[in-house]
Amino acid sequence: MIKRAMKISAMMAAVIAVAAFVAVPIAEAAGKYPKSIRIAAGKRIAGKMVNVGLNRSLVVELGEDATDVLVASPTIADAVIKSSRRVYILGVAAGQSSVTIFGRGGRQIASFEISVEPDTSDLKHMLRSLLPNSAINVAAVNGSVVLSGTAANPLDAKQAADIAGKFVGDAEKVVNMIGSKGSQQVHLKVVIAEVQRNVTKQLGVDIAAAINRGTFAASAISANPFGVVGSPLTDTVVAAGRTAADLNFSAAFRALQQEGFIKLLAEPTLTAISGESAAFLVGGEFPIPVGRDDNTISIEFKQFGVGLDFTPVVMSGGRISLKVKTEVSELTSDNSFTLSGGNASASLSIPGLTVRRADTVVELPSGGSMVLAGLIKDDIRQVVNGVPGLLQLPILGALFKSRDFQRSQSELVVFVTPYLVDPVATSKLQRPDQNLEFSADATAYFLNRVNRVYRFPGSAEDVAGYRGSFGFFFE
Repeated sequence: MIKRAMKISAMMAAVIAVAAFVAVPIAEAAGKYPKSIRIAAGKRIAGKMVNVGLNRSLVVELGEDATDVLVASPTIADAVIKSSRRVYILGVAAGQSSVTIFGRGGRQIASFEISVEPDTSDLKHMLRSLLPNSAINVAAVNGSVVLSGTAANPLDAKQAADIAGKFVGDAEKVVNMIGSKGSQQVHLKVVIAEVQRNVTKQLGVDIAAAINRGTFAASAISANPFGVVGSPLTDTVVAAGRTAADLNFSAAFRALQQEGFIKLLAEPTLTAISGESAAFLVGGEFPIPVGRDDNTISIEFKQFGVGLDFTPVVMSGGRISLKVKTEVSELTSDNSFTLSGGNASASLSIPGLTVRRADTVVELPSGGSMVLAGLIKDDIRQVVNGVPGLLQLPILGALFKSRDFQRSQSELVVFVTPYLVDPVATSKLQRPDQNLEFSADATAYFLNRVNRVYRFPGSAEDVAGYRGSFGFFFE
């Protein structure tokens, strides 16, 4: 009985082996790119689509001997026979081909339609491990890689495209169709504040004396210029003199001071989609000549004023990578240039520009602020003119010299605050001109009101009375 049981077990094992090889015509590895295909004896496969990875191989196990293999395009896919029952199909280049395997007597065992594409399984595994919060699909089409699915934020989508470009070896062969679940609109509020203070002081004495006695005449003049500004601030002077028959003496004393204060405040705001740039300019343009042809002068316009240019990229955790470039420029005569023509009336004066510019890349949370400070300028110029030797005299030397002093101080501070924003309904927006209506003639004449003032009946303002500044414009 023991021998019989052993025979039955051997027979069952043989039946199981035959069933595994014969009952299932093809058994291939799971996935888009199979590693092996097995064809049972006596079975025939025709026109089966098979994907082979680029520079990868596919093993075809046969249940009977193969005598010949036909490859339609060996430059795309090649076939190598190591034994009569094993065929290796190699992916040589991206494209499509076909492979046909023949058995004894010219009988066709199998025919495959081969599609050779880059094996993206490694890339897909890499994206899943590096970007676990994103669901990104990878597909290969004619040598290119197509990315689809959803990313947690636009930064993950960009990083996935960069990784795929390194994987393929050419970023142009990556088609990025990844959507983003996070907010992609960034609202940027910028406050540009600048304070300038200018102080100019001038102190000088001009002396003129003339002597006439008989046939002898002599004169002395000491008129010292102001070397910084170039001319006196005003014509106001304190003069004294004495005139006699043979003596004429006069002295003019100038003591002038000028102080100036300038405040510049601009609050530009912009909204842009993540990864895109937005620009803003408040100012103007002035012409500059760039060429001349016969009697025609070609000009171009150069911008000046308060400008803002920024590019936001939304990152994970609600953080925003921000590239900000801001500029404050104004026209000035300090660096001006005059282009003279054939006559005085044909001269052309081109103004100069004073520019304060800041360009940086930072990372901020939504609602966080950054300050660009330290743009401080302190310019001091002082010139002393006088008569050599005499201006060195103590006390009396002040009568023979002039002093011109000028100091210019400026400080520029830029506040940058980005926000993640969503669109709102039109009904929730308020225009500056909404409910604006001009007052009647009697109200304008007697109450000095140029526009009507509204109160809503029953509101808290109507009961208690509102005090303070309100609206878009107030004084």
